[in-house]
Amino acid sequence: MNVKSIMKEPLLVHKSDTLSHAMNLMDKHDTRRLLVINGNELIGLITMRSIARKLGTWKTSNLPASSLHVAAATTNLFTKVLPDTSIDDAIALMDRKGGILVVTDNGSILGWVTPHEIMRNAYAVKGYAAEVMKEPISVSPGDRVSHARRLILDNDIGRLPVIENNDVVGIVTERDVARAMMNFRALVPDNQQDERIRNLIVGDIMTRNVKSVRTNTPISEVVSLMLNENIGGVPVLNLNDEMVGVISRRAIIRRMAQVRQTGTG
Repeated sequence: MNVKSIMKEPLLVHKSDTLSHAMNLMDKHDTRRLLVINGNELIGLITMRSIARKLGTWKTSNLPASSLHVAAATTNLFTKVLPDTSIDDAIALMDRKGGILVVTDNGSILGWVTPHEIMRNAYAVKGYAAEVMKEPISVSPGDRVSHARRLILDNDIGRLPVIENNDVVGIVTERDVARAMMNFRALVPDNQQDERIRNLIVGDIMTRNVKSVRTNTPISEVVSLMLNENIGGVPVLNLNDEMVGVISRRAIIRRMAQVRQTGTG
């Protein structure tokens, strides 16, 4: 099997479009990324995380997202591959380089392969949640959104479980942060933004009713949950309902790469 058999049609945005347009396009198609083009030329990739990073910089602190352009938040987090690149090579590339894969041929963009497409081939991966989870980084409902944003960017993660009285009461994602900052800029007058943003807290923007798994949940079931719910990660609880880890798409892909490298199931 090769990448041509699993690739999807990419979502495109022009480098001169506004960040607000890009975010609305992501929301409409329930995606976290768009390919950035200039005419027929591939310029890069824009993600919810790169938007959150851009909207929080001091140089743009008083500018609404409607006045900022996609080019300002474009990244190079993609790798070009040919249509006949094998799935095994695609998994290894995504694990090693991160980002996504853009399938091209003779300069033309044919499709893209995101972690979602890769994970559709992960059902046969053996093991349990405890074997792939990472140490959790969390916030509380009363923490400032600016603090959550900093944790997401500094640790290169997509989500933070929200803990209150040792219970997982919510989750805040890079999408939540980016959307909150965009709405904040649009609604709050410039002369009030510095003061008001300090009062924006995680509890105001987090998602409740969080999906979670147990340490003994088979990896195949974790994959099914993440694909069916279209979520990028889940908290892992022990038998005492304490959060002991987090599993992301990238952790699953890392496991897939290791399995293929060692030949174990």
